[in-house]
Amino acid sequence: MKVISIVLSSIALISVLNSCNTKSEKAGSTVNSLLLSPQSFDTIINDTKVELFTLQNIGGITVQLTNYGASIVSVIAPDKDGNYADVTLGYSNINGYLTDNMNLGCIVGPYANRIAKGLFELDGVKYQLQKNDGENCLHSGKNAISKKVWKATKQKHSVTMVYEATDMEAGFPGNIKATAVYTLTPDNKLELKITAQTDKKTVINLTNHAYFNLGGEGSGSILGHQIQIFADAITPIDSTLIPTGELMPVENTPFDLRNPVLIGDGINKTENKQIFYGNGYDHNWVLNSKSGELAFAVRLTDPVSKRVLEVSTNQPGMQFYSGNFISGKVTGKSGKLYNFRNALALEPQFFPDSPNQPAFPSTILEPGKLYEHLTVYSFSVSQ
Repeated sequence: MKVISIVLSSIALISVLNSCNTKSEKAGSTVNSLLLSPQSFDTIINDTKVELFTLQNIGGITVQLTNYGASIVSVIAPDKDGNYADVTLGYSNINGYLTDNMNLGCIVGPYANRIAKGLFELDGVKYQLQKNDGENCLHSGKNAISKKVWKATKQKHSVTMVYEATDMEAGFPGNIKATAVYTLTPDNKLELKITAQTDKKTVINLTNHAYFNLGGEGSGSILGHQIQIFADAITPIDSTLIPTGELMPVENTPFDLRNPVLIGDGINKTENKQIFYGNGYDHNWVLNSKSGELAFAVRLTDPVSKRVLEVSTNQPGMQFYSGNFISGKVTGKSGKLYNFRNALALEPQFFPDSPNQPAFPSTILEPGKLYEHLTVYSFSVSQ
């Protein structure tokens, strides 16, 4: 009887191991089917090679990055059943990024978000930027660092990318050196550290502009996602989406996201002037955390797949953009059109138009000083 018991136990163990291996192989093949080919990004622009980098961890997350715009191209993550999907918007080859006008996944700057009339002043000198958003400058215009090839170096679990902008490039003073380091940790965190230095007083506000849909890119609307933002106020905007300079408490408004809320519950309440101006959510939340210290800022959940994204940052603000201008004219990685509100962006940042708003936290960077931005994207599955 003892021999039979040992044999049966051995057979059971082998069966379990084979089952695990089969699941692992199945999951691996699913991930592999979503991976983009490095060859589809292999080109040279202005004597710098464009590449596609892949980071994988033991926790089941795969991230693909390109040094064109220092961009997040893919984040492949499992759902509650172990099925994998790419949860960020992007293009299947470099050609999509060369013609992109939505800033999919890139580092935007030197100044992310809007500057009123594309104009700011430093020490009595006025600097005129490109007006690419009506009368305003958005994400530093068409000559921004998001449209440049960064010099990249891959380590085992990270990719370091560097871009050096020359004085007055895109209209900004100073020779600015920006460095972005993406690190994928074993516990399913994608850490992004951005630093910048200048040799002339300038303004700096850098962030990543990834679009997320936790159901998978190309899977449809994000209105069924739940969002929570730890902020008691927003910076209200005028009809051109420029902050008025005030802080508006979120209490008793569609902007009260301090507890988890379905995005679709408040996004169409256009009787609220701020929702009307933004055509939905396109606002900066004033985070409750102390600026400069890494703190939990946003929790995003897809109730269907149970995927969860938590965002921590050391920045004072969080721009939540609900995909209000996604037009349905762009084909994504899955071959599906990206339609209205099919994704959202969460952009840790300084406040929009800060160079023209003395009451806002300063975005001035002096020579000899270091700008430091840290954001951590944590991926998990809820029970």
